[in-house]
Amino acid sequence: MPYVNIKITDEGVTAEQKAELIKGVTDLLVKVLDKNPQTTVVVIDEVSTDNWGIGGETVTVKRNKK
Repeated sequence: MPYVNIKITDEGVTAEQKAELIKGVTDLLVKVLDKNPQTTVVVIDEVSTDNWGIGGETVTVKRNKK
């Protein structure tokens, strides 16, 4: 039973885009690893840019510098 956790920032990803990610990841596991799609779990976690850090700064701060 594969378990895939996708983490993205919470910046306007639509329900349709999330559904496409879930289907695409599931299809890839079926194709590459011959996994059963009925037992493949895909979870998408949306993280606030205030809670995501790169290089010692939050994504919010980095993006505000541009």
